Amino acid sequence: MAIDEGAFREAFAAEYDDLTRFVRRRSDPEHAEDVVEEAFVVLWQQRTMPDPVRPWLFATARNLMLNADRGRRRRDGLAVRIAGHLDLEPVDRTGDADLRMDVIAAWRTLAPADQEVLALAVWEDLPAAEAAQVLGCSRTAYLMRLSRARARLKPLLPHPSARLTATV
Repeated sequence: MAIDEGAFREAFAAEYDDLTRFVRRRSDPEHAEDVVEEAFVVLWQQRTMPDPVRPWLFATARNLMLNADRGRRRRDGLAVRIAGHLDLEPVDRTGDADLRMDVIAAWRTLAPADQEVLALAVWEDLPAAEAAQVLGCSRTAYLMRLSRARARLKPLLPHPSARLTATV
């Protein structure tokens, strides 16, 4: 049994603006409406209307923001791990932290498809045949995607000699 549409509309009208302000103060304002909308989707999918609904919506929005933040940290961690797979000409070790930050910035500019193919190679350390199976393509198509993703990442890296090492 789903929530009554009238009760949902009433909660939406009463809480949308306040919830949006709450989320904007705590996260990226550009994504605030997405978080709020997702919170209301979760509410709509409930079997019963929480009583009171206001703190439930705020808690749900908070949890959604925390989940998004964990996802960002995982992606940043992947970028750091990718930085560990870079072959560089000998550099001063004090520059390692700067290099990792540069790799994180470069990683964020890549398309999700490029991030995915690089992650399968570097983070998951999957052989080409297995990575291709994950993506639902041939080994040759996977290797082509990996090559293109590396090519798109390379000019974004701070050192022109940097290259990714991953098992193929």
